[in-house]
Amino acid sequence: MTDFAAIDFETANGEPSSVCSVGVVIVRDGMITERIYELIKPEPEWYAYWNTRIHGMTEKDTMNALTFDKVWQKIEPWIEGLPLVAHNSRFDECCLKSVFKTYGMTYPDYEFHCTCRAAGKAFGKSVLPNHQLHTVAAHCGYDLKNHHHALADAEACAVIALQIL
Repeated sequence: MTDFAAIDFETANGEPSSVCSVGVVIVRDGMITERIYELIKPEPEWYAYWNTRIHGMTEKDTMNALTFDKVWQKIEPWIEGLPLVAHNSRFDECCLKSVFKTYGMTYPDYEFHCTCRAAGKAFGKSVLPNHQLHTVAAHCGYDLKNHHHALADAEACAVIALQIL
């Protein structure tokens, strides 16, 4: 796969619609061509302790951010016609479908590929102790210094996808 968009969402709380940031890395002809990062005002708009502990974001970070529908208007032209790639894609696809529903948007049935499942097939347990993003990224030569920052995670996913998808 040489043309795709790697995507990662962070959420404010346990609701999949509560996306508070998105990272997108566009790959064309096997090269990263664009990096997009946006903060998003989550819906519902509250932050759970555990989510903040993971990614470090609070209400202060997103209080002046755009809502998802406005952010997606900016992102959609970049990903049009591209398959989406995510590490543990079930989570990101669930978030995307949920937030589309929350904002009354028509979901265009994006094609998703999962680098976590692909890593399990490509490397198995004999090569890697687990298939978590930071483990697979390191094995693929990517130093994921800012894990749980949506853009860093999307870029790690893109590097992995270029090697194993």
